[in-house]
Amino acid sequence: MDEQVLEAELVEEWPGKKSDATRSLNAALGATIAVVLVFLLMSRVIGAPLEEQAIEESMDGYTPIADRYLENYYTDDQNSYVLENGSLTGPDGASLWLGTHHFVEFELPLEEGGAAPNGKVSLAVWVPVMEGNMTVPVIAEFGPYFDEASVETGGIEEPGTWLGTMIIEQIIPHGFAFAQVSVMGTGRSNHCMDLMGTAEQLGVDAAVTWLGSQNWSNGNVGMIGKSYDGSTPWQAAMFGNEHLTTIVPISGLIGVMELMWRNGSSEARAPIMHNGVYGSYGIDGDLEDSGNMCPDYIAGPATGGAAWAWGGEAAGNYWGERYFLDRVLENYNGSVYLIQGMHDWNVDPHMAVPTINRLYDNGIEAKGLFGQWDHDYPDRPQIMFDRSGVGRGIEAFPEMVRMDWMQDLLEWFTYYLKEEGPQPWLGVEIQSNQGQWRFEDRYPMTETTELILELGSADLASTGGGNTIRPDASSGPVYETPPLEEDLYFGGLPRLHVNVNTATVGGQIYALLEDCDGANCIHIGHAIMDLRYHAGGDDEQTWTPVFGEITALMEFFPMDVEVPAGHTIKLTLRSTGEDYLPSSASTIVTVVDAGSTLQLDTFEPSTREYYDTVLCTAQICQDNLD
Repeated sequence: MDEQVLEAELVEEWPGKKSDATRSLNAALGATIAVVLVFLLMSRVIGAPLEEQAIEESMDGYTPIADRYLENYYTDDQNSYVLENGSLTGPDGASLWLGTHHFVEFELPLEEGGAAPNGKVSLAVWVPVMEGNMTVPVIAEFGPYFDEASVETGGIEEPGTWLGTMIIEQIIPHGFAFAQVSVMGTGRSNHCMDLMGTAEQLGVDAAVTWLGSQNWSNGNVGMIGKSYDGSTPWQAAMFGNEHLTTIVPISGLIGVMELMWRNGSSEARAPIMHNGVYGSYGIDGDLEDSGNMCPDYIAGPATGGAAWAWGGEAAGNYWGERYFLDRVLENYNGSVYLIQGMHDWNVDPHMAVPTINRLYDNGIEAKGLFGQWDHDYPDRPQIMFDRSGVGRGIEAFPEMVRMDWMQDLLEWFTYYLKEEGPQPWLGVEIQSNQGQWRFEDRYPMTETTELILELGSADLASTGGGNTIRPDASSGPVYETPPLEEDLYFGGLPRLHVNVNTATVGGQIYALLEDCDGANCIHIGHAIMDLRYHAGGDDEQTWTPVFGEITALMEFFPMDVEVPAGHTIKLTLRSTGEDYLPSSASTIVTVVDAGSTLQLDTFEPSTREYYDTVLCTAQICQDNLD
């Protein structure tokens, strides 16, 4: 992987002008002139352009999503804006100010070791000035990065430049509070860095209860965040906490092992995630460092290595403890606004698809926003452009930039936290790899036609590589369709059911799908499977090598694809690819074409509702318009 830290983007800040509010904030922090100069160059305050906007939308009724492009949004910047200003402010009329720090104490089970039973969560809150008996709901971001010098995100009382500043300046004035919370073992929270385990989960739940129980709170708490900070909302939702009424996970995890292993195949970072990536968090040389000696902190590396060797849970319940979704479906009574980049290399989109459909099937009110960005927020044009390569999202730029996102959040939080205004539309906004946005009632979508292509047939002919997949990933079969007679639209979770023989019990297959125009090919999707898990799921399989033919029931990572007429679809098979490790049970794999099939869920665009989005007018967007 290019980055070892799950949420490295959190340390990025926006260059730009400083408002009076931010200069006051720097003074309050007692910054030196040098630090102030750095802060001036690096931070980004986002309230000023709102003063230049015409207010055209009433909070009593919202413009439908498909008509938002007709509204007067401010679109010439590196993030999105709400349509109108709210009236609440911080102390002395400030639009941006320091948060107030608090500790939340709770009881940790003794078996958690470390600081147990005396758990203590560190958090900061921003509460606007209110009159009389007014109360407000709170929006919170929980994560491991506040007060951590190693990632340079600043103190927990400082508004996060990646998300906190936007919420404080744009959402709080409409009648909300905001909180930043350090998970256990990070920042000023005690105990050990538990990597989403029980101690962390209990600390998250305790902080949610505290936020919903303050005298300034209306009792409703919403959680939002990206990556690690987008995983803590799933943790909180497991408890059925009465105060948690909505969550907005952005590229978050429904489970730790579910992220880093796919059908038994291991990502490169997977074996070292607990201690190698996050182990130093919370260790700062003080007397409380002994609180890091927790059972799971010690077990983490061995469990990760064992999972690579055997593909599953070697012993104990390390991974089961860190799987959230089933408990969410059983206990959660709130709503979910699920946001995911379809080209996310860090938190792959199978965290969101088909999760969104499981939410619907369990009666949870949910919305999905799935665009062709990678590990990003939906409204960051420069970052999106910089990180979108050929076949990795650039074809959907700048249409992928959602300059209506902050307005979308305001409408969502107003309904689900304040219980005011019309209910937001519940469904999935999905963007194709070529940039077109449309509505679906669920995703993978309904009303599709399955296209089945047999390997080695005239529809998907063998074009080289023989039939042997070598363990060193140097060679393997290649297949390609004839030029398409018409445009082809497909998406969701394509499948590859491939019959194979193996030299020993083991082997791995990486499948790459490409859209080719002659010799020019772009990535459209990929799949990975350790053949010990060839039936799919978590159960290891066995078979008789050499003579025993097996079928690998592979499923691609989620994709939404348009292939133009005249292009071909190319399928390449190797033993590994992307950021996946070779199998610990590597062996030669021989593909049997007969009966092996690629299965695509296709649809006619005339049966779908497409729509235009608010156009980004930042210079990077204008430079890349078709």
